[in-house]
Amino acid sequence: MPISRREALRELSALFAIPLIRWPERLADPLAGTIVEYQAGRARGDWTAAQVAKEALDRASAWNGILHNVDELSKTALDNAHASDARAHRRALRGPLDGVPVFAKAIYDMNGLPTTASSAEWAKLFPQAIHRDAIEVARMRSAGAVVLGKTAADDFAYHGNGTSSLSGQVRNPYDRTGTKTPGGSSAGSAVSVACGIAFAALGTDDGGSNRIPAQFCGIVGMKPTFGIVPRSGVIPTWPYLDTHGPLARYVADAALLLEAIAGADPSDGLSIRAPWRRGSLSQLGDSALQNARLGLVEAHVPRAQMSAESLMVFDRAVTDLKSAGAIVEPYSPPVTRINFRTLFADAAKARGDLAPDGYAPAPTSNALFRYFQTHGGDARRDVERGLAAYRAFYDVLPKEWSEMQKLIVQPYEDDAAGLSFARSRATLVAQLAETFRAQRLDAMIYPTMPFPAPRAVDKWPDIRTTLGYGNWLGVPEVSVPTGLGADGMPAGNISFVGLPGSDAPLLALAHSYEQHSKRFVAPPRPV
Repeated sequence: MPISRREALRELSALFAIPLIRWPERLADPLAGTIVEYQAGRARGDWTAAQVAKEALDRASAWNGILHNVDELSKTALDNAHASDARAHRRALRGPLDGVPVFAKAIYDMNGLPTTASSAEWAKLFPQAIHRDAIEVARMRSAGAVVLGKTAADDFAYHGNGTSSLSGQVRNPYDRTGTKTPGGSSAGSAVSVACGIAFAALGTDDGGSNRIPAQFCGIVGMKPTFGIVPRSGVIPTWPYLDTHGPLARYVADAALLLEAIAGADPSDGLSIRAPWRRGSLSQLGDSALQNARLGLVEAHVPRAQMSAESLMVFDRAVTDLKSAGAIVEPYSPPVTRINFRTLFADAAKARGDLAPDGYAPAPTSNALFRYFQTHGGDARRDVERGLAAYRAFYDVLPKEWSEMQKLIVQPYEDDAAGLSFARSRATLVAQLAETFRAQRLDAMIYPTMPFPAPRAVDKWPDIRTTLGYGNWLGVPEVSVPTGLGADGMPAGNISFVGLPGSDAPLLALAHSYEQHSKRFVAPPRPV
């Protein structure tokens, strides 16, 4: 029996756990807005999940020859969308992500597809389809999301340029010349989201791999608190640094995806043990900036090296924050992009500890072994088979198998250099927290990166960024676009950075900025 529009609006409010007093704006393109607007269109009968999933898959196929953003498309996505429509018909949607088109990165395992790692060599070595999902993919499916497939990245998620030996150079959708980098390594995820193929996508970040393409593609990218998202079923990078999180056009959509994938799991020994409180990320009011105290870290704003336009868009973002009611004041943290590496070493020395090392070979070796163990085959054989291709990027690993096989059985949770790194992290975060409390700060702010996208073939400007700073400290960071430059390219993003565990209030601040500034501008359709 059909329900009234009032009843449908009430159910939509319940789905998102927010009071909706009126229908969201009706859109001509169901993939152009937010997840709320998409679900409102479904509730009104404007479209079905199957219709939108087909449109998303059609775009992915049609535009991939230009963008090179797709690794593999799922053969079951349309069936999953039809299943969501059946749940909608029964008024039994699982939550706000039910029926929502999303992607995962090429290094994620996905049932029915091979895991290529965006590497031509790896794809040859391991051509068979995987018959299990990475835990994050499984959690997206459990939330009802329609997983469209996997996106292209830099080989093994190692670089930040979006260059894959398997599928080529991912193209920045804002750049008509086809020469600018989209950033990486989560390049395909960022491009797919920016172009309106998916509402959100999974990425990984151990040195900027979500935040770089977020800035260069003008979208939202998040590096959550280290450890709140378990990483099992994903080809590993650096276990003491690697942090998985969402990319989306809008902060609220990023929050919904993080809500679905967060929460400890025993398969990842470095994931946070505390229970995850579901629903903590969904309350993103527009007024979060009112009287919020934000610390502007000038040490992270290299003004003398930034272009006039980069400075203009960042300073304009600060003005937008103030106009939204935020109290922005100078903040000089004890740990900065300039001194954090030295302070990590000093903290270990003061403890009489081993030198801290987030790039130690043993944890990555063990993580690779444990990744293959989940496939049910001969994990030792698979590590040995793939070692040369993998080590071409992660070259701290032993070259000789006789040495490598000693490392793969050493649990990464017990690695002495990694544990020293974690202890130094805790020491420095405690110092940061003390100054946050003294200044009564809610968050730090600074540019995500101090320059826009360079050409893909060029070296980056010689300007030190804060990217590694965030990973070493394990702090959450939400990167939000601040607008386009005169050339029509994304000119910069602003980062909201908090203490570990402050992901929900940080997302609220970022959402409030986004709603007041409205700086996101979609790219032109690929041609």
